[in-house]
Amino acid sequence: MGDAHPAPAPTDSTGRLRADFVEWMQGLDAGWVTATPGLGRPAQLTALGNGVAPQQAARAVRLLAPPFPLCARCAAA
Repeated sequence: MGDAHPAPAPTDSTGRLRADFVEWMQGLDAGWVTATPGLGRPAQLTALGNGVAPQQAARAVRLLAPPFPLCARCAAA
């Protein structure tokens, strides 16, 4: 997705997993989930846990999508 940024601390001062760390681990832009208004930490972690890491999804599409031949018009160009 966006520019790489330094890893945030994985846990908060009480030892709980931080949503911004999970967001970073998935390669998402800072704030992609955590800056959503009205979304608390539990909901952020749920959204991140149910999400797909963009790099993994892109790789899966490249591996699973069949190669498509160019249409006749495109091949002639």
